[in-house]
Amino acid sequence: MSYPKLPDYQGIANQIAEYSRLKHEYGAQGIDEILKKLETTAQTCLEELKSLPIDEELAKTEPNEYEKIKSLRPEGPRKLWDSFKEDLYKEKLAGAFIGRLAGCTLGAPVEFLDVEVMENWAKYNGDAYPPLDYWKKTIHPYVLRYRKSDFISYTQEGMTQVPADDDIAYTLLGLLMAEDFGIDFSIEEAGKAWMKYLPFACTAEDIALKNMRAGIPAQQAADLNNPYCEWIGADIRSDPFAYMAPAYPEKAAAMAYRDAYLSHRRNGIYGEMFFSAVQSAAFAVDNPVEALKIGLTEIPQDCSLAKAVQWALEEGKQIKNYKQARTAVDEHFKGMSGVHTNNNACLTIFGLMIGQTNVTKVISETVAMGLDNDCTAATAGSIVGAIAGIQGIPEHWYKPFNNTLATYLIGNEEFKIDEVLKRFTIQARKSYR
Repeated sequence: MSYPKLPDYQGIANQIAEYSRLKHEYGAQGIDEILKKLETTAQTCLEELKSLPIDEELAKTEPNEYEKIKSLRPEGPRKLWDSFKEDLYKEKLAGAFIGRLAGCTLGAPVEFLDVEVMENWAKYNGDAYPPLDYWKKTIHPYVLRYRKSDFISYTQEGMTQVPADDDIAYTLLGLLMAEDFGIDFSIEEAGKAWMKYLPFACTAEDIALKNMRAGIPAQQAADLNNPYCEWIGADIRSDPFAYMAPAYPEKAAAMAYRDAYLSHRRNGIYGEMFFSAVQSAAFAVDNPVEALKIGLTEIPQDCSLAKAVQWALEEGKQIKNYKQARTAVDEHFKGMSGVHTNNNACLTIFGLMIGQTNVTKVISETVAMGLDNDCTAATAGSIVGAIAGIQGIPEHWYKPFNNTLATYLIGNEEFKIDEVLKRFTIQARKSYR
């Protein structure tokens, strides 16, 4: 897909701002009228863009309704265990959860940084690159992330627990959602959980949360003023539903759908469904590629995400390291937002294909690729962690956590990791009753 070539709006805006200041300083008249005319014109163009008709034939291959999505899936296993294998589950759940925490925490201090910037920072720090342990130091040590944890908390220098991050908060929110309303919660009940526990959110989630607070029903919360509905925000919420439906990708994807529908549409929804199914499958397979292929069976086979995943699975056979991975994604998805579901999904896939079942290699290579790399490494870490189990994760990735994690969720600002694992186990048993 070739995106429209956007003019340099930021450059034009900067020129307008500076000339309006300069002309004011020179005593010119009529500045306010010109700026008002510009604002009106821009708003008119925005409304015209929003009202443009979509390709209806393409829309048929990418429905938002769950039953239509199911009808467009390829054949798949749907369920991989006949009964709940609790001892095996506990080993793999611990691996998946710790893998997610480790990948997220490793990526957080360098989220969205250019690859070259990360390489130079590693060199300055004396860190390996790709990183083999948490960063020794961070560029902005006392800047807060998510109003809770300063950047130094994500480093070897200052880590005492798992610091706050949205990738982790949504994992716990999914658990709270199921505890409050059951694993068969509705979209409306998911919305109630968001209203109860989320103090704030970003991009599509922020839009949905504000819309619900304004009285818009949960079913319509993603439809108003939301250009972010295919961004990565839903797929970072995929893991709790896999943890509650292990080796049951169809059920995991169904739960993920109901959560994703609050804030996303089309490929944004499919991203959460896909990765939830992949993580669920990872409880029952020995290879991440096998899990990825199973994940494809839970989304429409001709949607753009499915095509991107298929491209990545083929391209990944030649990808050997983070540089090749990032170059391939930049070229294939030129013009796409750096926080889109599809391009970040491919980086996650490349990280898994490079590292296979080596947890350290998977999360370190994925972080090194950049873009939304705390999200991609968290998801990749969860998948490989489920396959490897906690016994396959080196201790240095979780010992600094001290069995504790911080969040910004209302009334739930600290969790004990072992207690979270017990609570997920209670919910997972229900999937096999």
